[in-house]
Amino acid sequence: MTIQQAFQIALQHHEAGRFAEAEALYRQILAVDPRHAEALHHLGVIAHQVGRDELAVELIRQAIALIPSVPAFHSNLGEAQRGLGQLDEAIAAYRQAIALMPHFPEVYNNLGNALKEKDQLDEAILAYHQAIGLKPDYSEAYYNLGIALSAKGQCDPAIAAYRQSIHLNPALPEAHSNLSVALRAQGQLDEAIAACRQAIALKPNYPEAHNNLGNALLGKGAFDEAITVCRQAIALKPDYPEVYSNLGNALQFKGKLDEAIAAFRQAVALKPDLPEALSNLGNALRDKGQLDEAIAACRQAIALKPNYPEAYNNLGNALLDKGQLDEAIADYRQAIAFKPDYPEAHCNLGNILKDEGRLDEAISLYRQAVRLKPDDAALYSTLVFFLHYHPDYDAQAIAGELDRWNRQFADPLRKFHRDFSNGIDPERRLRVGYLSPDFCDHVVGRNVLPVLERHDRAQFEIYLYAHCPNPDALSLRFERAAGVWRNIAGSSDQAVAELIRADQIDILIDLSLHTPGNRLLVMARKPAPVQVTWAGYPGTTGLDAIDYRLTDPYLDPPETSDEYYSEKSIRLPQSFWCYHPLVGREIPVNPLPARSAGHVTFGSLNNYCKINQGVLELWSKVLGAVKDSRLLLLSKQGVHRQRALEMFQRHGVDANRIQWCAPMAREQYLEAYHRIDLGLDTFPYNGHTTSLDSFWMGVPVITLVGKTVVGRGGLSQAMNLGLPELVARTPEQYLQIVVNFSADLSRLAELRQSLRRRMQDSPLMDAAAFTRDLEAAYRAMWRHWCRDNKPSLP
Repeated sequence: MTIQQAFQIALQHHEAGRFAEAEALYRQILAVDPRHAEALHHLGVIAHQVGRDELAVELIRQAIALIPSVPAFHSNLGEAQRGLGQLDEAIAAYRQAIALMPHFPEVYNNLGNALKEKDQLDEAILAYHQAIGLKPDYSEAYYNLGIALSAKGQCDPAIAAYRQSIHLNPALPEAHSNLSVALRAQGQLDEAIAACRQAIALKPNYPEAHNNLGNALLGKGAFDEAITVCRQAIALKPDYPEVYSNLGNALQFKGKLDEAIAAFRQAVALKPDLPEALSNLGNALRDKGQLDEAIAACRQAIALKPNYPEAYNNLGNALLDKGQLDEAIADYRQAIAFKPDYPEAHCNLGNILKDEGRLDEAISLYRQAVRLKPDDAALYSTLVFFLHYHPDYDAQAIAGELDRWNRQFADPLRKFHRDFSNGIDPERRLRVGYLSPDFCDHVVGRNVLPVLERHDRAQFEIYLYAHCPNPDALSLRFERAAGVWRNIAGSSDQAVAELIRADQIDILIDLSLHTPGNRLLVMARKPAPVQVTWAGYPGTTGLDAIDYRLTDPYLDPPETSDEYYSEKSIRLPQSFWCYHPLVGREIPVNPLPARSAGHVTFGSLNNYCKINQGVLELWSKVLGAVKDSRLLLLSKQGVHRQRALEMFQRHGVDANRIQWCAPMAREQYLEAYHRIDLGLDTFPYNGHTTSLDSFWMGVPVITLVGKTVVGRGGLSQAMNLGLPELVARTPEQYLQIVVNFSADLSRLAELRQSLRRRMQDSPLMDAAAFTRDLEAAYRAMWRHWCRDNKPSLP
């Protein structure tokens, strides 16, 4: 057999993948002819194909030394060098191949790969286009072009490239899988899921495609299926850190925090330098309340990836919970600096500026977040809710924003409205469902629990739909109070609506309105015949799909209309609130502090976001009018405190007269009222549960009636206590009432000692009567629905 015959047989073995036989023949040829350049070259190619790139480089260089003008030699040298990570050398080799043979599309494709790995994306994209120009049906080049365009953030061109690659080669699973990633980045989740499923159909044991499918399902809110798919990816590839991180995200959305943290930790164990897993771990630890660990994890992620906006955002969240407002602001601003189109960071920065009372800046940031992500109902809800705090927004302006929210997010869901099969019997036992994220130790939960525990079970079967990813000890009381408890954390709005409809709920009550965690898009699908909103705050949702809002005769005097409400107002006979302190131990009312201190101490333990410029100016007048008085405020640490002190000083109030306390556990918070003689209400958003806490601790609250319903909370509470003397209609009256009370310590001391009994005897704490009134309202609503839906006689 001649050398040429042996070479042809070796090539056949090589092309058939029989590398051992091919290598043996190439070596026999070289034993006879050591200068056989083709045999050296092909032996080098086999070395590269089996992962022995150092040997491959050595052999191919020997071939080039013998025949420098063969383009394929230089091209395959580049491949071996790229396998070793020698990207500059590989690029030089590819360019030499192109110089020898300018019409060599495969080399342009390989050059693009090396440039892409060097992060020289523009040059890589140019190389891929040159490959395609030479070979228009080059599926692999289109696929690689898609990867480079995706890395540039050019999702639409990337999608087009992947689709062309698939058109030319439909059986390429990698193209389907990467197409899914680009589609998900564009928010085209259904298409992304379909692309991944096609990739898996072509290649069932493809862990990367399972991981990408899990991500798309996660974006779609299909958390259970995402968890299943991520676990399948792990079964295929147990050492896959990225999929553990994605599994952790899905588990966290389902409220399975301990499992999520374990998944994130496994990702970090497999790949300690994976910043995404560390950032996600920090987020989960923050939800768990382990703030120091959360901060450490986020900072570690940033150390690995200094330009990582999501890690800065998560770090800001943890620092905010820690009470370190200034540091959190800096991190949110850093996140936005790295990613100016990051809506969540704009919203979070808005939240913290809102907490500092900087409402104009906060609302501007919320609007920017909505502009960046106009299809996010929760972001828009945040904006709508916090307009209530701003003194420049009246009921008409707020109603306008609510109407826009309804038209954009709720109206399109009318397609899910269907006829109901609920029995049309006005007097039968009713199924009443409550929908809330606050069935826990939360101000809303504490006001609702006394009612839930007193419902007439002979007349009402109670279902609780709990969006509570992090249940606490009080959540167990809610679960016991429920006839049926449904944990809907991690379930999509559509799935929850279908569940409610399947449960045949007659009356469904939203307890959130536009507060964080609301599930208004469940209500928008109209899963129950009668829908009501109550408890989150006195207001309106703006949803046509909600029939009624609960209020009282003081929040909404009978002579006022529903002009700015989307729902019909149902006035409970006396009170909107049903208060219980729900604290672990009895905290007594103490004697009037002014008697021993020698001066009056005013106080407001409201969220600082309710304290705006107008409030501070009126309080400055109060401090100026009451000699030696003090003012106790609650807020987290931050430069806003100094700004407030400077404002007081400009109005002639010494900074030493202003005292601060930080947010604290509930028992310690109630004990802080032991320091206060007289409460000062905020406006335009009055204290609500905070004022009820104040009354419970014997501290009367002077309130100013506002122009919107949230500004009439103080009026409602004072009237239900039989204390109209606490209510002012103008700032001047407010000041005079405060001065009068401060001048009569005996009156103030007597009121302090009688307030708790007055609270207990008032409608504000008569849970049994409140529940009867509520049930009467529900029954009236149901009778009305039955009348309207009674079948007509034939």
